[in-house]
Amino acid sequence: MTEEKKTQELSENGQNNMENTCVSKSGADMANAQEKEKTVETVQQDGTNAKNMQTDFSAQIGEADTWLDKAKTLVRQNKLAAFSALLIILMILIAIFAPVVAPYDHLQQSLADRLQHPSAAHWLGTDELGRDVLSRIIFGARISLTIGLVPTLISMAIGTVLGMYAGFYGGKVDFIIMRLADVMLAFPSLLLAMVVMYTMGGGLINIFIALSLVNWAGTARIVRSQTLSLKEKEYVEAARSIGVKKWVIMFRHILPNCIPSLIVLFTLNIPSAILSEASLSFLGVGAQPPSASWGLMVVRGKKYLFSEPWLSIAPSVAIMIVVMAFNFLGDGLRDVLDPYLKEQ
Repeated sequence: MTEEKKTQELSENGQNNMENTCVSKSGADMANAQEKEKTVETVQQDGTNAKNMQTDFSAQIGEADTWLDKAKTLVRQNKLAAFSALLIILMILIAIFAPVVAPYDHLQQSLADRLQHPSAAHWLGTDELGRDVLSRIIFGARISLTIGLVPTLISMAIGTVLGMYAGFYGGKVDFIIMRLADVMLAFPSLLLAMVVMYTMGGGLINIFIALSLVNWAGTARIVRSQTLSLKEKEYVEAARSIGVKKWVIMFRHILPNCIPSLIVLFTLNIPSAILSEASLSFLGVGAQPPSASWGLMVVRGKKYLFSEPWLSIAPSVAIMIVVMAFNFLGDGLRDVLDPYLKEQ
């Protein structure tokens, strides 16, 4: 009986040990499963936090407001900028519908009507070939606005991409891009554009290329400085922690927060491009005859400056109005869109 009891006790102890082992294993498995669930929840929460933090930051810089609200704020705070915006829209419409708006064909010559003074038939007179000056100014708006918009868009696109890469990656990439930008900024942009134009020849297409190549450096430096600041934000760090690709972070998280500053910079760079085109045409390496370029009209009218001054004054006034309108609009947009200026 004693041996049977001992055997029974040993079997019971073995069963208890096995049960305890199973329970401990089950507990460990449950703990591991809970840890995995917590890890997944943490990763998902980090992703959600990244999106939420980006949304919060976007709200801070004004992206939460609708563009209609921004327009209302611009009209309310800066009447001059609002008027400039309307003036620019009007000039763009006039340029688009120039064949309808212009009283005469801007290329039509009439030697019998050459150098006529302003009158009811020709509001701004005629040039040395009998062409209506007002019609040529209207058609010249097409050239000036196109040269102001297209090269500015191209140069800013180049500068934005290079600036983001320099600021985000740093190191050798940053060094090479910034040294190249320093070289470009060390020389006057007009001088570099003249070198390009003398190398490639005159014409509107070459003006596009020249102005696009020489005006990207300023944008690159501004975007780089903003990227250096934005890449340290919490939502960018959270995006990195969940394995978001670098190019996605740059173009989805950093670039949208640079857009307000880029819009302001765009409106301020357009006048510079228009003045550069006028200067190149004045120097004889820009638009070529018979193009109705405002700069070309100024240089062709300078020899009649004392006898028929309207030939140079009229296109000069047109250049001044466009440049001032874009400058005033840029100043107004900076007040509305720049979050750092708001806080001051």
